[in-house]
Amino acid sequence: MSKNELENLTKKFDSVWDKLTAEDIKAVMEFSENYKEFMDASKTEREAVNEIVKRATEKGYINLNDAIKENRKLNTGDKIYAINKEKAVALFVIGKDKIENGMNIVGSHIDSPRIDLKPNALYEDEGFALLETHYYGGIKKYQWVTIPLALHGVVVKKGGEKVNVVIGEDENDPVLYITDLLIHLSADQMEKKLAKGIEGEDLNVLIGSQPIEDKEAKGRVKLNILRLLNEKYGMNEEDFITAEFEIVPAGKSRDVGLDRSMVMAYGHDDKVCAYTSLEAILEINEPEKTCVALFVDKEEIGSNGATGMHSKFFENALAEIMNLKGEYTELNLRRALANSKMLSSDVTAAFDPIYPSVLEKKNSAYMGKGIVITKYTGSRGKYSCNDANAEFLGEIRDLFNANNITWQTGELGKVDQGGGGTIAYITAEYGMEVVDCGVALLSMHAPWEIASKVDIYETYKAYKVFLQHIK
Repeated sequence: MSKNELENLTKKFDSVWDKLTAEDIKAVMEFSENYKEFMDASKTEREAVNEIVKRATEKGYINLNDAIKENRKLNTGDKIYAINKEKAVALFVIGKDKIENGMNIVGSHIDSPRIDLKPNALYEDEGFALLETHYYGGIKKYQWVTIPLALHGVVVKKGGEKVNVVIGEDENDPVLYITDLLIHLSADQMEKKLAKGIEGEDLNVLIGSQPIEDKEAKGRVKLNILRLLNEKYGMNEEDFITAEFEIVPAGKSRDVGLDRSMVMAYGHDDKVCAYTSLEAILEINEPEKTCVALFVDKEEIGSNGATGMHSKFFENALAEIMNLKGEYTELNLRRALANSKMLSSDVTAAFDPIYPSVLEKKNSAYMGKGIVITKYTGSRGKYSCNDANAEFLGEIRDLFNANNITWQTGELGKVDQGGGGTIAYITAEYGMEVVDCGVALLSMHAPWEIASKVDIYETYKAYKVFLQHIK
């Protein structure tokens, strides 16, 4: 065999940067600017749904509920969105083929690790007003102390009035804060294991220290906070019980590196895949197969609940879509799900040269080498994973290669080192072909995560090719 023939027997994962022209790099940078705007507007799942729907309606999408009320007959090219309790959403582009024959789906999640408030959150202690919390998803608790924090959420007041609350994002806003021990008095704390250095019950948020003027009142600092909340939002203390308040890092997404090659943002996991999925489907017009972009909630805590992937939201929305197309039967619905193909659009761990011991180099994903195909996730012997079929992986490989998509493979760390899961195994239960496919991150689940701009752009291109061309 010749040298070239021998080289063709091997697989080399190349850097995306090496194949880009000056025009390509300009497109990557512009795409990333739009991405940062999306991220800054989408720190919670409710905010993400609002931003997704806003961008979709600008491209001609209509609400499924409106289509149902009008008994509108759906045709090729029609664009529909369905919202699930303001915390999940699905976009559909009706294809030429019958839905019964299957759909092309990209599915991401829009919740991210954070700190939630307890129902009875506000209290006063030794001249400070604080908020009791319960963290959401897998976090390293010590990463959340002594950084500027913001409060995002919604409060439902008596009578059902709903008020959106954001404190800490405007440059004129105050920020919130979780204290830590000074190093001078940390002898006992420093002896603890890292996981116990900061306890969950100690993640209490500092929200004020000024008392109201009435020196005879009890809980004067707490009362002052309640007064301020009432003046701005019409809230009282009982309204904390009927609120969804999330504590997230305060501030905007930023470029990282002197070369501006990376993006630092809160919630790359998994809004980086949500954004690239969104941009991909917004450019699809009259596909052969019906195309779907799913954006779901609760993945970080098991995908349970009415807005998680375990709910019947997607199945129910699809049944309504098929009914408006005149194609619905229970059997056709089952066939549509089983015949579909899906990219579970979720992130994975990038190789970090500072922490090489937990990753196996030959099977790790790398920043700057394109979208990552992850055959399986799970932990402890692939437990709770979707292990994609070889035939489907072959289709994806050929599709990406034919369309000049830079791709790589990866797994979530060494065997027995840890692991994680995605929504892939849930949709696979319908019988559809599913594989995890997304962006590699540094510092995943930290308040601020890092992604490569070229990986973000390559992922968008890959999702668009998949939606348009997978058979």
